[in-house]
Amino acid sequence: GFGTLDSETLDTALDALDALNATGKTIGVISHVEAMKERIPVQIKVKKINGLGYSKLDKMFAVE
Repeated sequence: GFGTLDSETLDTALDALDALNATGKTIGVISHVEAMKERIPVQIKVKKINGLGYSKLDKMFAVE
């Protein structure tokens, strides 16, 4: 997974995901890696409250 990558290799992987996204591709990633949270602008977070899971759109950007 992404957690096993060193910072340089993680940057390379994220650059590749950015390049795919720039071509109009929709990309889904599941990760707990903090550096990924900083680089990925639109996130759906799943959190547990009182034993129940819920999802929340963390940041929303208009898509043309």
